[in-house]
Amino acid sequence: MIFVHELGHFITARIFRVKVNEFALGMGPAIIKKTVGDTQYSLRLFPFGGFCAMEGEDEESTSNDSLGKKPAWQRCIIFLAGAVMNFITGFIILLLLFAPIRQYITNEISSFSEGFPYRGEGMLMEGDRILSIDGYKIYTYGDISLFLEREAGKPYDIVVERNGKKLLIEDLPLTQKEYMTEVQTEKGIETKPVLRFGLEFGTKEARFGDKIRLAWYNAIDFVRMVKLSLFDIFSGRAGLSDLSGPVGITSALTETAKTSMQNMWMFVALIAVNLAVLNLLPLPALDGGRILFLLVELIRRKPINPKYEGMVHLVGLAMFLLLMLYVSFNDIMRLIRG
Repeated sequence: MIFVHELGHFITARIFRVKVNEFALGMGPAIIKKTVGDTQYSLRLFPFGGFCAMEGEDEESTSNDSLGKKPAWQRCIIFLAGAVMNFITGFIILLLLFAPIRQYITNEISSFSEGFPYRGEGMLMEGDRILSIDGYKIYTYGDISLFLEREAGKPYDIVVERNGKKLLIEDLPLTQKEYMTEVQTEKGIETKPVLRFGLEFGTKEARFGDKIRLAWYNAIDFVRMVKLSLFDIFSGRAGLSDLSGPVGITSALTETAKTSMQNMWMFVALIAVNLAVLNLLPLPALDGGRILFLLVELIRRKPINPKYEGMVHLVGLAMFLLLMLYVSFNDIMRLIRG
């Protein structure tokens, strides 16, 4: 993912004739390095991160091939390219995952579990297509359970499409209850009481356009997931201890791979989109922080001294490294505790 991200910067830098001093994968001392043309390519000791070091990126340069000599719009594209490449990678992975499917679960209610109490004209009905829950747009079937569980314990405002018209159902006291449900067991399919919301959804044949749309909607869902995660951290709903670094991600990826290769690649797609979004946050050392400086430059109509901008990004990088150490320590402790 880091390689793809930095490759985005590298390709666009080349397109706009910006000199790339070094293209590196990993951090720390170089294990392997080779110079081709005016660029050194290196593989470094620690498998965290990487970089595309462009001439004049964090220092003043008189070279016409330096980043600082290029128009602001070109620099903006160069900084955006890494995140765009990550997002495209995630979307392509999702597209490949959905390519072989023949049908998919829709967000249209096909039936209700026996004893479901919230059905009728002023509530839910068979054939209703759920469009949003508490203001959250429903892109895929998985969004329904996500937002029902996220706001569990409170009445829901649900927008449905019924007979071609949008209908708002306010304060629906939908809760999880035990419904008799067919489940797969070692003995075969058995009917057991399962805690659920009691909604059944239909399936639809997956045509070519549906597969593209499903891949796109899942990618957009991943973007929203990052947004919700950040909101949860800043609102106190989640804490810094809930964050994971490279160690935690590797552990989660390993556990996911044990379930199925499809789930593992879905997780990889999530990481790709996650990187795209996080890198565009307007924080020092991130691409979003550099784009923020470019916006300030456009407003001032005067470039910011690269020396001062470089210092800000250096401080930001130091803070991110400290955060990485903190979350990695937590990840290791979680693994030790089992």
